[in-house]
Amino acid sequence: MDELRAARPAHLGDRPVDEGTRAVELARAMSGPRGRTVRRRGSVVRPAWGLGLAGAAAAAVTAVAVVVSGNGAVPAPGSGQVVASAGPGTPTSSGAPRVTLSAREVLLAAAEKADRQAEGSGDWWRSVTVSRSLYVAKAGGYLVMDRSRNEGWTPAATGGEQWGGGQRLGAEPATEADRKAWEQAGAPSEIEVLVPGKGRGKGKYGALTLSTSEGKASMSHTPLVDGDKVFWLGKNVTMKDLRGLPDDPRALKKWLMASYAGHGTESSSEEMSGDAWLFKVSVGLIMDMPVTPEVRGAAFRMLADLDGVRVSENVTDAEGRQGTAVSVEERYASGGVTENRLVFDETTGRALANEYVVVKPGGLQASFEPGAVWSSTALIEAGWTDDKPAS
Repeated sequence: MDELRAARPAHLGDRPVDEGTRAVELARAMSGPRGRTVRRRGSVVRPAWGLGLAGAAAAAVTAVAVVVSGNGAVPAPGSGQVVASAGPGTPTSSGAPRVTLSAREVLLAAAEKADRQAEGSGDWWRSVTVSRSLYVAKAGGYLVMDRSRNEGWTPAATGGEQWGGGQRLGAEPATEADRKAWEQAGAPSEIEVLVPGKGRGKGKYGALTLSTSEGKASMSHTPLVDGDKVFWLGKNVTMKDLRGLPDDPRALKKWLMASYAGHGTESSSEEMSGDAWLFKVSVGLIMDMPVTPEVRGAAFRMLADLDGVRVSENVTDAEGRQGTAVSVEERYASGGVTENRLVFDETTGRALANEYVVVKPGGLQASFEPGAVWSSTALIEAGWTDDKPAS
């Protein structure tokens, strides 16, 4: 224990480990694959090799009072300790039952990982994403996924220019069944698709032609708005605003909610609940904005206190990466309901993708079945760099 205390990074100070996170880290350590074991007073305790120092210290403290039973980790008699219990489900490869965690527990654990991310430095904040949008082919009715790659360079200094690069990666049938339908239609290289709300009259469909071939990469640059505005976070914000955001969850929520006006982020005519709005804005902050690791951790903790947040494990994003998703539902005046979800890597707390899933078809998603991912943005990389954008 003395060695663990000595190894604790100085920048963590005396900040205590959240009790929910403590329980989650311990439960995960107990349900993971068996490694070298340490016998203590007749009980077998698995070492928490996969944890960071703060989490490992917390698990080591709690592990003294925990024994392993056939139903997972349970408090030893008279210990007074509370740990996450293993719920019903398919056993893990080690033979132990899977641990069922709440959305709050998952988000608090992610916050601990986000706090420990490397900060980095540089003259530019660079991010790379791949966006996908789902459409319905006008002829044949099969689904088509259009893809594009985007890069952004935001200067750390004021008065500069913001650079952006883009390339269409081409459209393709969304599923194998859609591919067969596309082939039956003659496998056209140019696919005309329906676009809701773009036709004449309310609710009418317009048309858009998508190419199955890659487009030419392009680059553009524009002066910063007002000379210093770099991102939108409920309002246009400066780099100084982002770097000075509070790392306390309550203070961060207060700062963000000051911009909430009762409606969605894209339309002032579409009502949106405060929790759904806060989740949507916070996803952008977590995904690829140049905030400090502590602020990113605070955002996860803030979301942990929202009502209606759901968690889904073993979610595979459009890039084939597996992660955990937390989500909230967004309801529209049209009657449609979508699930806005953030997919992230639990081991690092890093965001993988932001996806919109159809829950109840309606409005812009009226042509899609429940469960369809109709829009997604996968984060490929984000961080500080001294490399200048190529003109």
